[in-house]
Amino acid sequence: MTQNIYDYLAYQIATRPDAPAMSDSKGITLNYDALGAACDEVTETLVARGVQSGDRVLLLSENCVTAVGVLFAVWKIGACVVPVNARQTEAEVARVIGHCEPSIIVMTTNVSIDAQQHAVRLNGVEATGSYGSMHVAAGIVGPSDMADDVAVLLYTTGTTGDPKGVMLTHENVKFGGLTSANLRDMTHADVVYGVLPTTHVFGLCSVVVAAVYVGAPVLLAPRFEVANVYRALCAGVTLFSGVPQMHALLMQYTKEQGLKALGSETLRYVSSGAAPLDPTWKREAEAFYGVALQNGYGMTETTAGISATRNQIGMVDTSVGPPLPNVEVRIDRSVEGGNENMGEVLSRGPHVMKGYYRNPEETAKVLDPDGWLHTGDLGRIDGKGLLHILGRSKELIIHGGFNVYPPEVEAALNDHPLVVQAAVIGRSKDGDEEVLAFVQVADLKCISVRELRGFVAQRLAAYKRPKEIILVEALPAAPTGKILKHKLLATFSYLLD
Repeated sequence: MTQNIYDYLAYQIATRPDAPAMSDSKGITLNYDALGAACDEVTETLVARGVQSGDRVLLLSENCVTAVGVLFAVWKIGACVVPVNARQTEAEVARVIGHCEPSIIVMTTNVSIDAQQHAVRLNGVEATGSYGSMHVAAGIVGPSDMADDVAVLLYTTGTTGDPKGVMLTHENVKFGGLTSANLRDMTHADVVYGVLPTTHVFGLCSVVVAAVYVGAPVLLAPRFEVANVYRALCAGVTLFSGVPQMHALLMQYTKEQGLKALGSETLRYVSSGAAPLDPTWKREAEAFYGVALQNGYGMTETTAGISATRNQIGMVDTSVGPPLPNVEVRIDRSVEGGNENMGEVLSRGPHVMKGYYRNPEETAKVLDPDGWLHTGDLGRIDGKGLLHILGRSKELIIHGGFNVYPPEVEAALNDHPLVVQAAVIGRSKDGDEEVLAFVQVADLKCISVRELRGFVAQRLAAYKRPKEIILVEALPAAPTGKILKHKLLATFSYLLD
């Protein structure tokens, strides 16, 4: 039987039609039967404009009921959805359009000012329904070269070169939703806070698809606004998945309210992804939330992820856990930067992408003939079978002949109570590489570079200590909260020596 993600929604409509499904910041609240009807309305709109099986539908969106309706409508038609965050620039969107040649472009203008601006530029026409409102614009008539089993085309954050569209199949995404739900012991009694963008694999698979798989309601938030998150977590939410920046800002906000802890009576599961955890910060976060902070590891090319923890509160574990069920992991020690204790993380299984769209050369670089995905990340597996991520192999800094791994330096900086988060990169100079640290702090007046230097000197060997520490109020980040390290030098060039 052909896999289709829409099957998850169809099951909930058939078995629990009156159960709450989705609500958003515009006040739209739908049960599963109503969500199915809204999906049908979107389907009619798309089909009337010529969308058919195998087409690519570009979705310029921020989280809302409309976006979810479009996702499932596209899958019901048998087309492929190309989710792009509406906050991307005109040039970034143009690159994606030019590469994937979508037959139609849908914009969630009801919740996004940026989507509205794209709609004006693209001559979008408004469409309304029980899902809210959206704008639809004509795309490009391109070749029908998309494989039938591809459900999602996600473009990764690249620094240079051609865009890379990650092809995820219906099997990939269904596996991701099921695995994420099982990992979190999710049931229809849970209430999920959906602030991670559905234009990113984490928010798409581990939040929305996982919730629909079990029939749990999702509170969709278009953007991370710390006060709104705080109120939601104190008002019935049971599951909250985020990235370190979200957790750090929420903890800082709560502290500013004169409180030491969140104090939620319902929150039972909190996870953090996209960056390693250090023990001190993990303890602080767990004390704040009152539940264990789970960590995980994955990438767009691996759908739901590769590994994740299932720890009890207070456990001293900064790994990213064991491999997920049916996921294989091995360490290739032959790569640059590898040795007997570490190497490149390779993974294989039903979570691995089909490949990069229209880019067989790049696909061949990361997917070998045996199905192993070469992640480009350095890691090791300990005696308990837990995976530890030590950094990107391409981010490895070689200073004075020594290997410096940015996550280790970042962890030392993050231990300081006034540091929100840190990002460490290397900069070539005089045949060597300098260690640069960009540090986001809550108040620039309350901490000095000298103080931070003394702080990390107690935690890092001399060769690992940053040559420069740049204090800033905010770091450049993707909509998911992931720090965009490739933008650090350009963003803060005026502060560098």
